[in-house]
Amino acid sequence: MNLNEWFAKGLTYEQYKENMTVNREEMETIYRDFSLKTEETSLLQKVAQQQLNVIVITEDWCGDALLNNPILMKIAEAGKMDVRFVLRDQNLELMDQYLTNGTARSIPIFIFINQTGDEVAVWGPRAPKVQEMVDKMKASLPPSDAPDFKEKQSALFKQIKDLYVNDTSLRDIVSDSIIATLREKVL
Repeated sequence: MNLNEWFAKGLTYEQYKENMTVNREEMETIYRDFSLKTEETSLLQKVAQQQLNVIVITEDWCGDALLNNPILMKIAEAGKMDVRFVLRDQNLELMDQYLTNGTARSIPIFIFINQTGDEVAVWGPRAPKVQEMVDKMKASLPPSDAPDFKEKQSALFKQIKDLYVNDTSLRDIVSDSIIATLREKVL
């Protein structure tokens, strides 16, 4: 399928939220509480002239999606971009075209396309500064064969999720990263 067909197959934001069983409340909190900076809104008015659409490869259980997806929606609204959500696990054919480091099915992935369905930019799964933070936190984990690895990993994932929901500075980091990608690739 071409990207326009994947876009047409996707769920609207409302449909995606209606089907969520995990992280909905946290995602909606971030969406409700986050606002773009004035200079970002001005830049996104220029992006709006490009009439872009966005395909989001995601899953509701993904901690990175609970942070990144609502930020994208604010950016999309300001840039007059239509967004569709495609569930990763049901659409591996698309996911496997956007592997992180050529191997990982990391999400979310945002694929910005023009009206003819050509890819103009890709972002995800994390802002580089957020990736650095997560990498530092993961470095504290014991070896994967340690008896307490799973327990410590679960605790770490909960800690990361709590940061995503409560550390509002991360929202600006994500927004800045997505907008920088658009500035570089679209304008």
